[in-house]
Amino acid sequence: QCPWGAPNTTSISCSLADVMSEQLAKELQLEEENAAFPEVVAVAEGPFITGENIDTSSDLMLAQMLQMEFDREYDAQLRREEKKINGDSKVSISFENYRKVHPYDSDSSEDEVDWQDTRHDPYRADKPTTTPRRGFIGKGKDITTKHDEVVCGRKNTARMENFAPEFQVGDGIGMDLKLSNQVFNALKQHAYSEERRSARLHEKKEHSTAEKAVDPKTRLLLYKMVNAGMLETITGCISTGKESVVFHAYGGKSATEDKVIPPECAIKVFKTTLNEFKNRDKYIKDDYRFKDRFSKLNPRKIIRMWAEKEMHNLTRMQNAGIPCPQVVILKKHVLVMSFIGQDQVPAPKLKDVTLSSEDMKKAYYQILNMMQQLYKGCNLVHADLSEYNMLWHDGKVWLIDVSQSVEPTHPHGLEFLFRDCRNVSQFFQKGGVAEALNERELFNAVSGLNITADNEVDFQAEIEALEKMNEDHVQNHGKKLSMFSSDGDPPINDE
Repeated sequence: QCPWGAPNTTSISCSLADVMSEQLAKELQLEEENAAFPEVVAVAEGPFITGENIDTSSDLMLAQMLQMEFDREYDAQLRREEKKINGDSKVSISFENYRKVHPYDSDSSEDEVDWQDTRHDPYRADKPTTTPRRGFIGKGKDITTKHDEVVCGRKNTARMENFAPEFQVGDGIGMDLKLSNQVFNALKQHAYSEERRSARLHEKKEHSTAEKAVDPKTRLLLYKMVNAGMLETITGCISTGKESVVFHAYGGKSATEDKVIPPECAIKVFKTTLNEFKNRDKYIKDDYRFKDRFSKLNPRKIIRMWAEKEMHNLTRMQNAGIPCPQVVILKKHVLVMSFIGQDQVPAPKLKDVTLSSEDMKKAYYQILNMMQQLYKGCNLVHADLSEYNMLWHDGKVWLIDVSQSVEPTHPHGLEFLFRDCRNVSQFFQKGGVAEALNERELFNAVSGLNITADNEVDFQAEIEALEKMNEDHVQNHGKKLSMFSSDGDPPINDE
């Protein structure tokens, strides 16, 4: 017969009552189930399905029977995979957690021993045997001291667990490893060095401001300024120094009407690496304006105070009419100021610009006037004044970098002033300005102290004596001596 032919069906005539009979419907359903699943009844023997409670009229029961058979086949496949992978290896793996074992299944792995149920855990390192207080174990020829090579080797192996987690010491499970003292000490020193090196790399990456780059926290501060509309865009780096990195930006709109943001801004980001700050704490720890706060802050927060110090000094200078950048805003260690220059081109430093003799003479008298204004009008000493911190823009000199500026009553204020006078005097004397005073004459012209000395050594000795007198007066009476300022000086303003 052709398998593709139409089947010969014989219609059996029956009455309408037989068709509507439920008993006939059940018999027909049982015949179909027996024809489709003839082996189910024979296989499914157990406490769940017995010969007494066989009832295939429920679809749920049929599904459970099929699921049981599938689970048995799946578990058998897992056992074959375990045997194939493990083989004769001493280290074995188990798929016990993935098995579909039912409580009635008699083929479950009762004969198998699960290592999790055993008292001995092979992944737990054996504790080294301790040596009694008397210092040895055993008697006679079998005596073993704490200096025994085998005992020390096993102890050193166990001590490797105390190394840093990032230092990989390997897996010695099931192996009787014995490290000599020489090898263990070398590994311990290497682990300590690697831990310190990784800490330094993390410090440099996360908390420092590198050359022409910023750390994530500083980048977030700049993003907030741009997002708030205070800055329109940040174009790039224009200057790098020992203590800061300066960026150029275009100003945006201010949130308040009384504050105007200039069209071009300079963003000064103070470096947060402490190695750049280690030699500059002398400018702030003895400044009476920040002395109390300096002793209570950690080194990293002191750098924020360094930025705050520059903001206050610039504000004083701006109020006195000295040409300097205008402060816009201070956020932690990021100071936004007005840009000295035009079209993203910063104004040149005085050491980089070539001036005529008339302009050089003009610049000298401007600086002389600014130093006097700074000392008497602002009650400040620049403390780092040189041709590197003076810009030439619009035919006049602008002062920058005043974060280290201190007051004349600082324990080293007069020394800093004398150093500034020496730098200015030497620069303009080399520049051909015949009217330039020497450092001692310039010091007296700025400070008004009129110190008389025949040589520089005696001159500096008198400066140190004045500073010592002022320091003793401050310690004894808690107030500054008035000998350093002339009559009519403005009172000190604590920002």
